[in-house]
Parts: sequence; structure tokens; C-alpha cells
Amino acid sequence: MHYEGNVIRPPSEADSIILQVTVGCSHNRCTFCGAYKDETFRIKDAATVEEDLAFAALYCQRQKRVFLADGDVLILPQHRLVALLTKIRKQLPWVKRVSLYGNAKAIRAKSVAQLQELKKLGLNRVYMGLESGHDPTLTAIRKGNDSGRIIEAGRRVREAGLFLSVTVLLGIGGERDSQAHAMVTGQVLSAMGPNQIGVLSLMLLPNTPLYNDAHSGRFTLPSPTGLLEELRTMVEHLSLDRVQLQSNHASNYLAINARLGRDKEQVLAMIDAALAGDVSLTPEHYRRL
Repeated sequence: MHYEGNVIRPPSEADSIILQVTVGCSHNRCTFCGAYKDETFRIKDAATVEEDLAFAALYCQRQKRVFLADGDVLILPQHRLVALLTKIRKQLPWVKRVSLYGNAKAIRAKSVAQLQELKKLGLNRVYMGLESGHDPTLTAIRKGNDSGRIIEAGRRVREAGLFLSVTVLLGIGGERDSQAHAMVTGQVLSAMGPNQIGVLSLMLLPNTPLYNDAHSGRFTLPSPTGLLEELRTMVEHLSLDRVQLQSNHASNYLAINARLGRDKEQVLAMIDAALAGDVSLTPEHYRRL
């Protein structure tokens, strides 16, 4: 496989064939993200991608899923995505699921009909980073979208019949906006209606503007207790009947894997127990991105 730069994939795609179609991220301005700071976004040439497909056809026959990397493959023109998915279906006929990252801008550039076309060709899952539903926080972190546009994008994915996995980031509002960020994020998630919510906790990276803001006193990361209180507030403001909530990413202090709304009261009780000191938190030296 011809991998370049930092190839990032969701935790749930650990066993997937990782097919790198783009290098970097088409937005690449978020103040908290250091993944692609040294990369200029570009679409890889078709010949290289076809070589990797041929490699996968020979050596990856036990893997039933494909993840299209890097940060925003959905930004590709429709005809290129159609051609790529058609080739995957032809050359890797055993593959059951194809997934990719899609930011709100790229999603909104596709019509529902176009997304449905991609679904018919094998696209199954779109991973989307919300981070926060709190508009002042989205502006501060240079996300490039407000909550209204993100809700529109999420609903478009769901209308097309695709599985929507949305990531949120505890702590991204800082100590000052901690509770506002958590409350509104729960409300925005409820408006989007994702199939899955992945919760991460902010870890400051030295190559990011937010790290510099923290060291100069312009940003204060909430304490572990503050992050748990955010998680509780967010869950409290979630109004969804069927969504998988997962905070089992290595960055978190408390691992949760639950179905809402069935398990909502149990989740809140678990967070309360952790806040009271009755449930052990992940030690700091075990936390990772």
C-alpha cells in the first residue's frame, strides 16, 4: 500500500482495509487538530489508488470492510467517487462495508440523490466530526461550520439511508464554556439523529494553536471532573430513541458503551458514581489519542 503522511482512521475501522484516496484534510484549520498540519491536501492519482486496490485484492481477502482515508474523501467529485466504489465492488467483491470521513461542507455539496447513488455502490457509513454544537466554540476552534449547517449535513446523510457516526469532543469549549458546550451539543446531536455518537476527550497537542492558547492562559482545559460533568450534561440533553453512545476511546476517563434512550438512566447513574469516586477513572498515563 502507498501510504503518505499521517493516515487517520476511526477506532472501529481497526480491522478494515485502509485505502488512502486523499492526503491530508481539505479544511485543515481546526485549532485542536494536529494530524495534518504539515500536509497540503491533495487527491491521490488514480493509478496509485488502483495499484493499492490490486494489492488488497491479492492480500486482504479476509478483511470485509474498507475505510477510505484520509480526512475528507467525500470532497471528491461525484464521478470519481462513483468510479472508485464501482472498482471496489468489482475487485473486492467480498467487502461488506465501505466507510469514509465527511465534513459538513463536503456532505452539503452532495444532494440526497448523489449520496443514495454512493450507497447503492457500497458506501455504508459516514464519520462526521461535530466536536461541539455550541456556535461560539465552533467559531473559536475554526471548525468552518455553524451548528445549523452541521445539522443540515447530518440529516442529509440520514435521509440518504447511510449510517451516520458523529464525534464530539469533551473539553473543547474550555472551562469557561464547558456546560454551555455540553448542553447545546446534546441538543444538536438530538436534531441530527445519528446512529452512533463517539465521545472523545480533548488532549492538547504541541503542534496546535489551542495548545499555544492553553500555555498563554487564553484557554483552560476542564479538569477530569469537569469533563465528566460535561458528559453528564450532554447525555442529559440527548433526546434520541435509538443511538449507540460510546466513550470508550482511549482519551476518555470513563468508558461507556450504551444504547440510548434505553440505557440513559443507567448511563447517568454511572457518571454520577464516577463523580462521587465510586467508579475508578482511567489513569492519566493510559490516556492516548
